[in-house]
Amino acid sequence: MALQVYSTLTRKKGPFQTVVPGKVSMYVCGPTVYKPSHVGHMVGPVIFDTVKRYLTYLGYDVTFVVNITDVDDKLIIRAKELGTTVKELAEKMTTDYVECLRQLGVTRIDRMPRATEHIAEMIGMMESLIAKGFAYPAGGDVYFDISHDDDYGKLCNRDPEQLEAGSRVEVTDKKRNPGDFALWKGSKPGEPAWDSPWGPGRPGWHIECSAMAMKYLGETLDIHGGGLDLQFPHHENELAQSESFNGKTFANYWLHNGLMKIGNEKISKSNEEEQKKKATLVVTEVLAKHHAETLRFLLLNTHYRSPIDYGDERLVEMRKGLESFYRFFERFQRVTGESFYLLPGAKSHTTALPSIENATWAETVKRSRTDFLACMDDDFNTGGAIGGLFEYLSALNKFADSNKIDDPKTTASLKSDFKAGAIVLRELGDLLGLFHQPVTVAASANDGLVAGLMQLLIDLRSEAKSAKNYAMSDTIRKRLAELNVTLEDRKEGTSWRVG
Repeated sequence: MALQVYSTLTRKKGPFQTVVPGKVSMYVCGPTVYKPSHVGHMVGPVIFDTVKRYLTYLGYDVTFVVNITDVDDKLIIRAKELGTTVKELAEKMTTDYVECLRQLGVTRIDRMPRATEHIAEMIGMMESLIAKGFAYPAGGDVYFDISHDDDYGKLCNRDPEQLEAGSRVEVTDKKRNPGDFALWKGSKPGEPAWDSPWGPGRPGWHIECSAMAMKYLGETLDIHGGGLDLQFPHHENELAQSESFNGKTFANYWLHNGLMKIGNEKISKSNEEEQKKKATLVVTEVLAKHHAETLRFLLLNTHYRSPIDYGDERLVEMRKGLESFYRFFERFQRVTGESFYLLPGAKSHTTALPSIENATWAETVKRSRTDFLACMDDDFNTGGAIGGLFEYLSALNKFADSNKIDDPKTTASLKSDFKAGAIVLRELGDLLGLFHQPVTVAASANDGLVAGLMQLLIDLRSEAKSAKNYAMSDTIRKRLAELNVTLEDRKEGTSWRVG
C-alpha cells in the first residue's frame, strides 16, 4: 500500500501528500541547551531520522531541520548557577547534544539553526503580527492575542478556556487575556538582550521555531514533529502565530512521538528530575553502560506514537535481541568470508531483489521485505517492522541450517542465495539506522579469567571425547547449556557464546 500518515491535527491517518511533488520539508523541535542531553532528547531525532531514511528510500528529496534553543529563562538561570555566560553554556551543551546524536546514528539532519542567529526574522514576524492585529506591545514585551485567532486550540482539540486552565502561562497584568503568550520579553539587567522596536529584550520560545521553520522550509511545512509534551502550549502557539502571520496552513502533518516512561510514569519536563533518581537518563552515562545501537533499537521498538518503556532492564533485553543479529553477522562472515557491514543494501524501494535461484527461498525473501515495508508504510510503524526483522532473521537461519550452509562442501549456488538474503537484511536494517558497523563489547576485568576457564572446559571436553568418554563430554555441554552457554563445534575447532 502507499504510505499512510497520521496527523495530530486531523486525528486521522491518510495518504501522504506533499506541498511540492517529490519533496518533503520536515521540522522537529530541538532542545533548550542548558543541561547535558538526556535520553528524552534523543527520542524525536532518532524517530525522525528514521522517518527521513524511509522517505528518502521511497524517492522523496527530504530537507530535515532541527533547531537549537540557545536563549531561554532556563539557560539564564543555569548559567548564573554555574558562574558562566549563557553563550558559553549553550555552546558546551550543544556540542554534547550533537555528539550524542552522532553516536546514536542520527545522521540525516540537514540544518540545525540556532535561535540567537535568527532574531531579525523573529522581530520582522512580530511587527507583521502587530500590524495585522494579532499581537500587541505592552511595557517592553510583545504578546500574541489569542482572542483574535478564531481557531486557537485546534491542534489540541480544546477551546482556549480549557487550554488556559491546564496551562502554565505566565501571569502578568500586561496581558489582555490570561492565555496570551509572549513573543518578546523585555530584558532584565544582566540578561542577554537584543535591540528591538519595543526596547532591549529576547524572543519568546514559540516564535523562535516559527521563524526558523519558515525561513528554511517555506510557509507550509509537510511535517512538523516533536514530543507529545510539546503539543501544548508550544506547538499550539507555533501554529496560531504562524497561520496568523501568513494566512496559510503551517504544517500539513503534525507528528507527535510518545513519551518515555519508567514503570507506569511518563517522563516529561515537569518530572524529569524525579525520574532521573529512578533511572540513568543522561545519554553519556547510558552509553558508558550500553552500546548506542542498543539505545536506538529500544527507541524504535514501539510505534512512534506509543509510550517508550525505558530502564536498564529494557536495555539489557534489547541487547539480547540484537545479539541474535550479531551472531548471524559472524556466521555470515564465516560462510562467505565477507563482512555483513560492507554489503550493498538497496537505497530505493524500486531496486529489484538480488537474484535467487531457489524459488521457495526467493518467495520467502520477497514476502519478508514486503511485510517490513508494509509496516513502514503504515504510519512509520518501526515496532512492527522490527518484529518482521526478527522473523526474517529466523528465516535466514532456518535456510542456512536446512541447507548446511556452514559446510565447506555446500554449493556455490546455495551460498549465493544465502548472501542475497543477507543483502536484503542489510537493506532493511539500514532503513532503521541499524547495523552500520561492528559492535564491540567493552572488556571487563574478568573477561580474561572467563575466557581462560571456558577454554579449559573446552579442552577437557575434547580430551574426554578423544578418550571415548562421551558421558563426560555430554555432561560438560549440558551443564554449560544450563548456564546459557552454547558450544559450537566446527572444523577449525570449538567456539562458545552466551545465549
